[in-house]
Amino acid sequence: MHLAILVTNTDDSDFAQNHPKDGEKFPTMMTRVRPDWSFAVFEVKDGQFPETLDGFDGVMISGSPASVHDDAPWIGRLFTLIDDIVARKLPLFGACFGHQAIAMALGGRVEKNPGGYMHGLIQNRLIQRKPWMHTLPEDLKLYGSHVEQVTVLPEGASPVTSSEGCPIAGFAMGSHVYTSQHHPEMTPGFIAALTEELSEYLGPQVTGRARASLAQTADSDAFAESIARFFEMAQPAS
Repeated sequence: MHLAILVTNTDDSDFAQNHPKDGEKFPTMMTRVRPDWSFAVFEVKDGQFPETLDGFDGVMISGSPASVHDDAPWIGRLFTLIDDIVARKLPLFGACFGHQAIAMALGGRVEKNPGGYMHGLIQNRLIQRKPWMHTLPEDLKLYGSHVEQVTVLPEGASPVTSSEGCPIAGFAMGSHVYTSQHHPEMTPGFIAALTEELSEYLGPQVTGRARASLAQTADSDAFAESIARFFEMAQPAS
């Protein structure tokens, strides 16, 4: 399996420079469950897009502190590419910004979280179990950090997970689109460090809640397995 990873993370702070980038985190996540898979990384936030989708078995879109409502040229170009990927029915997974970008590109809506910033370990509930999700627990824990969410799905999409204050925490479209509002690629060490980095921005209440939540760990490997099965099930039979 050969996947394209579209990196949308615009954070170039000292903190970001001292931690693995998304172009490393997503392959690391996937090779924990599929060691023989290969990846090509494209920094789409810098205008680096694949010249062709030929040769790829699927595409992953990362998270970002950017908003899907920003007018940066690369975001509009990404929306056009998403349209093309979905038209081809090339398997597409999106996390956080990626989840929101897929929804927006296909006619959905993204708005501010009514309850404000969500950060830390997020409790998710499976509300529709797709075939590739059959090994996931009903109560699914994932790391998350977001202040916007998908509020209206594109035509033909259906929610697969929900979380507190976020009814559409993940969605699917047929067997070729799978998303999560959260961050399965984050490790316990990274989310703990990010919580401290953002503590002043998040404020004492959100920070305190996030710190307490990190006493538990996310179901990251189980979710990575669901992503792997998603890509495998979307492939035509040989």
